[in-house]
Amino acid sequence: MTNHQGLIPSFEYVLPAIRGIQAGREYYVSMCPVRFIPKLFAREDEENPPDQRVARSLNSKRVPDIANYILNNPDNYTVSAITAAIDADINFEPIGTEKEGRKMGRLRVPMDARFQITDGQHRCAAFEWALKQNPALGYETVAVILVLDIGLRYSQQMFLDLNRYGVHPDASLAILYDHRHPQATVVKAVIRNINVFRTLTDREHRTLPVRSGKLFTLHTLYNATSMLLADWQTAELEQQIDLAIRYWQAVSYCIPDWEAVRQRTVSAREMRQDYVHSHGLALLGLGAVGSVLLSVYPQSWEERLQELRRIDWSRSNPDWEGRIMVKGQISRSRTSIGRMVAYLKRYLGLPLTK
Repeated sequence: MTNHQGLIPSFEYVLPAIRGIQAGREYYVSMCPVRFIPKLFAREDEENPPDQRVARSLNSKRVPDIANYILNNPDNYTVSAITAAIDADINFEPIGTEKEGRKMGRLRVPMDARFQITDGQHRCAAFEWALKQNPALGYETVAVILVLDIGLRYSQQMFLDLNRYGVHPDASLAILYDHRHPQATVVKAVIRNINVFRTLTDREHRTLPVRSGKLFTLHTLYNATSMLLADWQTAELEQQIDLAIRYWQAVSYCIPDWEAVRQRTVSAREMRQDYVHSHGLALLGLGAVGSVLLSVYPQSWEERLQELRRIDWSRSNPDWEGRIMVKGQISRSRTSIGRMVAYLKRYLGLPLTK
C-alpha cells in the first residue's frame, strides 16, 4: 500500500504485474501477499440469489481442509492462482518501452477497488483461516490473475468456463503422485518389491480398461493394503512396509495364476474372465482377512495362508453365485466384500463375526 508519490490523498495498492492478452481482453498476473487477501477479496453476500452472485456458495467444510493442508505442509504446499475481476480504474506502469518491457511493470489499484473472485474463493477463505493460526503466512505470496470487470454476466461466464473442464486426477494416479501420505508410500513399496504387482498393476486408472494387460489397479491395492494394516497405523513406517511386502508376497505365492499372467503363459484378459482372484473384490477381501490373520496368528500366519491354495477361484465354482456373483456377474458391493472375507476366513480357520 502506498500514498502515490506522497501527494495524492487516494491510497493505492501497488502490485508487480505482467500484462497479457487473452480472447482480445487485457489481464494482469501478479503476486499478492497472503496478509492482504482478507482485505482485497471480500466474500460475496450469500444472501443474494444465485443469479446475482459470481460464484457458487462457499462450502464451509472445504475451507478447514485446505487450511490444514497449508498449515501442515509449510515447506511444500502448493496453491494455484486466484482469479478475480476488478471494478475500478487501474493504472499499469510498464518498466520499459521495448517489447518485453511493455508487458512488465507495476499495477496501481485504488484501495476502494472492488474485487470479485471468479475462481479461488475457497483458497482465499482457507488462507484467511490459516492466517489466524500462523500469522507468518502473511509474508508469503499467492499468484493472482486480475481482469477488468465488465459486468456480472461476464464474471459468471468466467466462473463457469474456469470450472467447466476441471477434472480431478484418477484415484490411482493421485496415489502414485502422493509423496506425503504414509499409506501411499507403503503401497508403492509393495509394488516395487513384488514381481506380480510390479508387472501387473495399472498405476494410472481406477478401473481396468477391457483390453488391459493388467490384473490390478493401484487404487484397489491401496485400499486392500489399508485394510491389511488397519491395526498397524501407529507402527513405524518401515515396519508397515515390511509387513505389507511379506503379506502380499506370501499371497502371490499362494495364487500361482498371477505369476502365469506375468510370465505371459495366459493373458490378463482371459484370467479376469475366468477367475475371481483377479478382480478387485478378491484383493480387498484378501487385505481385510489378512488383518484378522495377523492379529489372531501373529507367529504362524504365513503357514495358515497356505490354505488359500485349496480355494477354487474359477468363476464356475458354485460357491460364488449368490455370495459375490449375481447371474454370473461379480458384485462390487460392500456386502459382497464382507461375504468374500467370511468365505476366506472359513478356509484360513479364522472366527466369524457378525
